[in-house]
Amino acid sequence: MKFQRILILVLVIFSVAVNAQEKSYKVRTIAFYNVENLFDTINNPNKYDDDRTPTGKDHWTSAIYKDKIKNMARVIADIGADVTGSAPDILGVAEIENEAVLVDLISDPQLKPFNYGIVHFESPDERGIDVALLYKKNIFTPLSFDNIPLHLKDDDGSNDYTRDQLLVTGILDDEQISFIVNHWPSRSGGEAASRPKREAAAALNKTIIDSLQKINADAKIISMGDLNDDPTNSSMKTVLKTKAKPHKAKGLDLYNPMEEMLKKGLGSLAYRDGWNLFDQIFFTANLLNKEDMTSYRYWQAHIYNKRYLIQKDGRYKGYPFRSYSNGNYTGGYSDHFPVYIYLIKEAK
Repeated sequence: MKFQRILILVLVIFSVAVNAQEKSYKVRTIAFYNVENLFDTINNPNKYDDDRTPTGKDHWTSAIYKDKIKNMARVIADIGADVTGSAPDILGVAEIENEAVLVDLISDPQLKPFNYGIVHFESPDERGIDVALLYKKNIFTPLSFDNIPLHLKDDDGSNDYTRDQLLVTGILDDEQISFIVNHWPSRSGGEAASRPKREAAAALNKTIIDSLQKINADAKIISMGDLNDDPTNSSMKTVLKTKAKPHKAKGLDLYNPMEEMLKKGLGSLAYRDGWNLFDQIFFTANLLNKEDMTSYRYWQAHIYNKRYLIQKDGRYKGYPFRSYSNGNYTGGYSDHFPVYIYLIKEAK
């Protein structure tokens, strides 16, 4: 009898394994990349772009600009490709000057085959940089989009103009998902002194998410960006109340897979020989429900930090291989690594 029970158990396990192997899954890559001051060469009198012109401090020539575009396109084309064989389906970007640079970017031969669309608004940022969303037109259809301003004040009571938060809701394959692209205020003046501005940005992000969940409690929402804060800072843990463990994210909660990555010592940018994970992707808890795989669920989170993106020598050895250093173009990429997640569901 004991032998029979063991044999039956083996047969059951084998049957489950065979059935599991017969299932096929669809995987989508959602990514974010701070492309480090992607400016064109044209002087815009309404933007702080004087340095990024051929006669400016950075000697930003057409040749350098084209090389920067080529490098950014290479990185983007590679993100997630080891699993999907393709570039990201959805990509949030930060530190772009205008829509024209995005058109140049998606027109690069490395990205043109993916037929990307663009959602972009000009923001009032003092540096003249914006956020945007790129999407594969054959996979995602935007239904609505809006830029939500972040109203801040400096110590003297004057307006502190910063990046808007971009909200895009649309259909990814056959289901509705909302994406928020962020670039929160920097740590200029020190982390503590600038903290209230990032907490205000987090509060705005929460307001956007709450409004979507009020309309539909089961809304799938993915927020991404360069937050200039780590997953453990007050903007994330106190204001947004993100959860670090999947089993603790319930109902309308937000789950942040980057928190556990930070605890392992991983980062997306380096400063004074320390790593930060400012580039993050977090999302609503309903994307964690693995019991029903007929719609998209969260699968994995990663930092895209391949060897060619890492500085190989000198003072900043091991740091992200940025495109500008000490006033000179390096031929590098960005001072941030991209981050990305995979969504997965059963293929029909």
